[in-house]
Amino acid sequence: MDHVLDRYADIAVIAGFTAGIDAYGLGFLAVTGVLMTSYLGTQIQAVGIGREYGGLLGRADRLALMGVVGVVAAVYAEPLFAGLNVVGLLLVVFAAVGHLTAVQRFLGAWRDL
Repeated sequence: MDHVLDRYADIAVIAGFTAGIDAYGLGFLAVTGVLMTSYLGTQIQAVGIGREYGGLLGRADRLALMGVVGVVAAVYAEPLFAGLNVVGLLLVVFAAVGHLTAVQRFLGAWRDL
């Protein structure tokens, strides 16, 4: 149940950030990156290799970033780079690093098999 509730929390927060800046395509990429990272970790464990926590951005890191970005966005919402504010940049990070981490975990599991 812990993993399931964690995923729902990830979805809720990322959906809120996405709706707040009206960037649904970017939000889709971010939430799928986060979900695939977690999914691969549990699936690797399910096939008996052991739980995989490796990668660039773990759950604790994501939670800390979400909290910091939420506070910063409440104070400063202006665009910072490429027309994106701090929330948009966080979604870019979640999308890019999430999918990269998922691929890293997949390749690591493939080698272990």
